[in-house]
Amino acid sequence: MRQRARDGQEQGDGDREERWRARLAIPGSCNIVAMIDGRPVGMASGVPADQDRLVELISMYVAPPGRGRGVGDQLVREVEQWARQAGAVTLRLAVVEGNGNAWALYRRNGFRDTGELGDLMPDGVRREHVMTKSLVDEGPADALGRD
Repeated sequence: MRQRARDGQEQGDGDREERWRARLAIPGSCNIVAMIDGRPVGMASGVPADQDRLVELISMYVAPPGRGRGVGDQLVREVEQWARQAGAVTLRLAVVEGNGNAWALYRRNGFRDTGELGDLMPDGVRREHVMTKSLVDEGPADALGRD
């Protein structure tokens, strides 16, 4: 069963404290908290994926006081920087269909929809969509599609 939290965001059975604590304890992960005026307003995590040189951006959240202030962009950039330093060549994430603000954020930061469907949402109807971003700098020949 999904319910509205005090800030208007949906919470469901999977949004329990234990789940969030487990995500923060993933070995090799990078967990970032955004602060404004000494108060946390956002978070994101980067975690190693099952595939070599691939990392995932998970647990992205910006609280209402941080929205419209570039917090999401900064969180994405920080996870991307960590991923590059970790030797990743691809950054992957999953976003829910209908979350226009998240789609715009990720597209603005260079992510592209792969067409791959992700996990089924708790409502049993909607699915996440997988987006990726290449972390390999393209040279002039690569950018033109030549070797």
